[in-house]
Amino acid sequence: MNYPIYTAIKPKKRLKLKAYMSENNTDIEATNTGLINSAAATAVRPDEVDADISATADSLDLETKTFAQYGVEEEITKALDERGITHPFPIQALTLPVALDGADIIGQAKTGTGKTLGFGIPLLMDTLGPGEEGWDEDPASGSAQALVILPTRELAKQVAEELSAAAKYRTVRIAQVYGGRAYEPQIEAIKAGAEVIVGTPGRLLDLINRGILRLDHVTTVVLDEADEMLDLGFLPDVEKILAATRPDRQTMLFSATMPAAVIALARRYMNQPTHIRAQEDPADDTLTVRSVSQYAYRVHAMNKVEVICRILQAREREGCIIFCRTKRTADTVTRELSRQGFAVAALHGDLGQGAREQAMRALRNGKVDVLVATDVAARGIDVDDVTHVINYECPEDAMTYVHRIGRTGRAGKHGTAVTFVDWEDLPRWRLNCKTLGLEYKEPVETYHTSPHLYSDLDIPENVGNRLPRSQRKREGLSAEYIEDLGTTGSRSAARSRGRSRGRGRAHRKADDAVRTKQAKSRRPRKRTRGARRTKPTE
Repeated sequence: MNYPIYTAIKPKKRLKLKAYMSENNTDIEATNTGLINSAAATAVRPDEVDADISATADSLDLETKTFAQYGVEEEITKALDERGITHPFPIQALTLPVALDGADIIGQAKTGTGKTLGFGIPLLMDTLGPGEEGWDEDPASGSAQALVILPTRELAKQVAEELSAAAKYRTVRIAQVYGGRAYEPQIEAIKAGAEVIVGTPGRLLDLINRGILRLDHVTTVVLDEADEMLDLGFLPDVEKILAATRPDRQTMLFSATMPAAVIALARRYMNQPTHIRAQEDPADDTLTVRSVSQYAYRVHAMNKVEVICRILQAREREGCIIFCRTKRTADTVTRELSRQGFAVAALHGDLGQGAREQAMRALRNGKVDVLVATDVAARGIDVDDVTHVINYECPEDAMTYVHRIGRTGRAGKHGTAVTFVDWEDLPRWRLNCKTLGLEYKEPVETYHTSPHLYSDLDIPENVGNRLPRSQRKREGLSAEYIEDLGTTGSRSAARSRGRSRGRGRAHRKADDAVRTKQAKSRRPRKRTRGARRTKPTE
């Protein structure tokens, strides 16, 4: 027999809740629904400026075009073809001609629509790897030539892997530089001559200040999730990093949201940037993706886990990400779901980097199918086959909601987003709906016995709060290995870093002399392997 979960609830309160549910919920008609009519959304991108270039998928006729027709080199198109990526998304089709010409870009498209390759392809085509044509004559040989700055470690790792896959048939070396990992492997990768550096502001600035990472020859800088990167919390570090690069660099900013204040701030660091906005659907002028069905329910705090247990047993449900407001809540929900037999992992800032990467690998490899996370995973994380996103509480603001539900319905697939709205969060939910132009209606009161919950989300009527043993086929988090990332604060690591600095001083003086000699022949601003040599085909 399945028994409801009432965590940390006194017996009297449990009886009152059960009685309230019996009186108020068992007679709810199946015609009630939590579905949000996103098709009727009318408000569009509040406080944003008009784009210089804007187009939709239909107007670009992308189904008949390939990357080669946009001037992308053969090595990259071959790598993309092997991954089943043959036709560009709108943001890629719009940015490639401008970016391959060396112009600065502000790129804007909804989450999950291919922004990474939008800047990744031009970046790779302006980078030379060992042994490639022009390598021996290039003053930048053996130095960083491109820099990608991102707000989170998980996003940095994901983007680096995407770039590595696209550069499969190139010799370009890509280094990941972010906190939570030991310094030594990252320093070794930089000193070995990585051409592309992908990292987070804190660790990048640390290595720059220590004289390990030099950006003299960086000709391409990318700020991904630019609205957050240029937020006040990131701005000082970003300014210092940009100051270490060449003034004639190409700068590209990409994000799903780009309010006017952020664009004005970004243009301080860019040279006559072109603002590009891409849309999938000509009739869709909202911030949320139409391939995501959105639902909102008013759920009692003592019944949320019960409701989630039913949602996780919906038909055709695959991966699911549950977003929580606090780390403690994420841990509590993870424990409760694990007790009910679900393969679940937690992801939040209190976990070590090894544990965070273990959780992401477990989700990608199918060893768990439920990830309970704070907003550390809300931006940019791309995991295949995530069909459901659940907001355990109402998101703090509209943009947080956009980025959270953007984890599903990616690359044209269909997804489902469910938001639990507490009684005290109704004003916040109303404001979020108004900002996004979503139809607002009072979220329907919902319990795990509510008929509309089952009909809305295609949940079998006979499911309980425990996952049947016959359906527990996933290996679980413990089956995923934990990578040894080294230490970042131990005495041995500090001594090692100290010795490395001591040995490097003499070499650095010699390096400075060489770089001074090379300064007169700095890497020219030209496409050594880019579209200026590969003419687009008709």
